[in-house]
Amino acid sequence: MSEPITLSSIASDIEFIQATIFNYLPFTVGIILFLALVNFINQAIGGRLFILGIIPRHIFGLIGIFCSPFIHGSFNHLFFNSIPLFFLMNMVLMYGFNVFLAVTLSIMVIAGGLTWLFGRHALHVGASGVILGYFGFLVIVAYLVPSFLSIMLLVLTLYYFGGLVASLVPIHTQGVSVEGHIFGFIAGIATYFLLPYLPVQ
Repeated sequence: MSEPITLSSIASDIEFIQATIFNYLPFTVGIILFLALVNFINQAIGGRLFILGIIPRHIFGLIGIFCSPFIHGSFNHLFFNSIPLFFLMNMVLMYGFNVFLAVTLSIMVIAGGLTWLFGRHALHVGASGVILGYFGFLVIVAYLVPSFLSIMLLVLTLYYFGGLVASLVPIHTQGVSVEGHIFGFIAGIATYFLLPYLPVQ
């Protein structure tokens, strides 16, 4: 039986969100800085790290399942991914660090694997799949395990990044891995069912 929502419980959840963001700030900022470092190195060596992206149905492209989220096509690409990535990492971290790690790894494997199997014959890089995976995870948690916290996290995500929904429209745009977006969203939803032990509420 769910706890009744009161003003004090709302205030408590808001304080919890603020405290969690603050506590994990060194980690989340560190991830963004690491992505910036990888991008800088890649640009400095003439884009040689692109070989670590997902190349659908090529054996060597399998390495991209784990490496591609850390590689971006340009600083512009990285910048526009960093903002929603930073925000959504914090939203998923509300459920705990272990949940965050399990969800992230699951999304990377499922979204990356589906992109490798069914994606266009192109180089797929960037954290967009993980971003949409987090979004899908937050959607399914708010739907199946509704609570003030889960609904608030989803509302905040939609308020600030409602454009994530538009990125799921299957319109091929040059330089954009729409498959990665769609498979990422699917991976986020699938993760909830594949990892039933996740202590989300």
